Formats: sequence, structure tokens, C-alpha cells
Amino acid sequence: MKKIIIRTIMAVLLILFVGSIGAILLILKQYRDDEKVYEQAAVRFTLENDKKEEAAGDGGKEDIPPITVDFEALQAVNEDVAGWIYCEDTVIDYPVLRGTDNDYYLHHTYDGKSSISGSIFMDTNNRPDFADSNTVIYGHHMKNKSMFATISNWAEQDYYEEHPVMWLLTPKQDYKIVLFSEYTTSAYSDTYVMYPQACPEMDEYLKRAAQSSNFQSDIQTNGELTGDAHYVLLSTCAYVFDNARDVLHGKLVPVNSIGGVPAAVN
Repeated sequence: MKKIIIRTIMAVLLILFVGSIGAILLILKQYRDDEKVYEQAAVRFTLENDKKEEAAGDGGKEDIPPITVDFEALQAVNEDVAGWIYCEDTVIDYPVLRGTDNDYYLHHTYDGKSSISGSIFMDTNNRPDFADSNTVIYGHHMKNKSMFATISNWAEQDYYEEHPVMWLLTPKQDYKIVLFSEYTTSAYSDTYVMYPQACPEMDEYLKRAAQSSNFQSDIQTNGELTGDAHYVLLSTCAYVFDNARDVLHGKLVPVNSIGGVPAAVN
């Protein structure tokens, strides 16, 4: 009887072990499948921008995004595409979506397929053209370091100095994102308050964000953080306390291009 019990327990443990291994392998496959979706999207809809080299050869007087984006083709796949966010020498190279709620793109890729990685997406309460004073952009903290998992890297001064800017390309206007603050906060903090237009509260918001930063930069103290400009907040989960979030603030600086293509000068 004792042997039967032991064998039964061992059989159950073996089944649980095999089931756990199977679940892990399935998750890893889903991670890889999602990575391929976005790798293929980058190949299909973006190109390295040769105009950037031309600008550099002209004394570097003009900011040109490192990539171009075919928004016509991208929006033909999904009209919810609002832009493309890109940071050189990092994994951040994704379309930005805006849905009718803040749940759908947590669980679906940019082309509408069910996914554990989801998409990078802006808060549905923000206007789709980034016209609000501050726009919130969300992304999962994936264990394979995809999506927005690397936001916490900007907590290190050296990493910030190596990656001080990102790029936001849109069908109407491109922006350099000048980064100015990274920190960990609660999902319910005032960091997520949105301001549709310039106001004294926005000035205080920027001041608090700059003071909270884990890295130091000139823009925090040189008077460039003014409430009449436009800003983005990149947000992802952190695992240091319940409902913790890693956030990264950036100022949107318009550049003379649309989808990475220099705009005509009148």
C-alpha cells in the first residue's frame, strides 16, 4: 500500500513537472512569435533613412529621424495606428496604437492578433495627434526585455547619456523625444493626470517629474520644460511594490519631417 501511494505521488509530481515545462515552452513560443510580428512589421513598414546622412553632411543643422515609416501601408492594416516610436540601439521600435479603450491593445498586436505582448498604445483619453500637453503611452514589461521592459534602464546615468533621445514619427508630424526624467511610481499617482492644454498645473507637473528623476540632464534645469510645449509619458509595469510603474518622461520637439521624410519648405 505504501509503495502504491509513493508511486501515485511520484506520478502526480511527474505530470505537474511535465505540465509546467509545457507551459513554459508555450510562453516562450508566444514571446518569440510576438517578437517576429514586430520584427516583420519593422521590415515591412520602415526603412533606414538615407536623408539622415545628408543632414549630417550639411553640418548636422537639421534633425532627421533615423528611419522612415510607410504610414499609408501601416494604416491600411490598422487605422488605429497613431505613430511609430523608435530609439536607436535599443529594442524600442514599434507602432503606436490608439484604441477605443485601454484594454484591447494590452492583449492584441498592432494587426489585431491575440497576444501576450500586446502593443505599444496611447491612452484613449488622449487625442490621437499628440495635441494634448501630455500624452501617456503604455507598453508591457515583457520578461524577454521586449516592448517597454527596458524603460528602467534609464534609471542609470550612463544609459541615459548613451540614449538621451527617442523619436516619435506620425502621419502628420515627426518629433524628437528629449528625455528628461525616469522614476518608479504608483499606477494611481498624479503622474497619470492628463492636461489637454497649457496651464499652471502642467508647469508644476513638469517640475515634480524633473525633481523625481533618477538621472540628471541639462533640460531639467535650463528652462526648457515649459507648460506650453507637448510631452509624452512612457509607462510600464515595475515589480518593486504592488501596482508599481516605471515611467519615462520626454519633451516632444517637432522636426521638419513627416514619417521620416523631410517636409517641403515653402
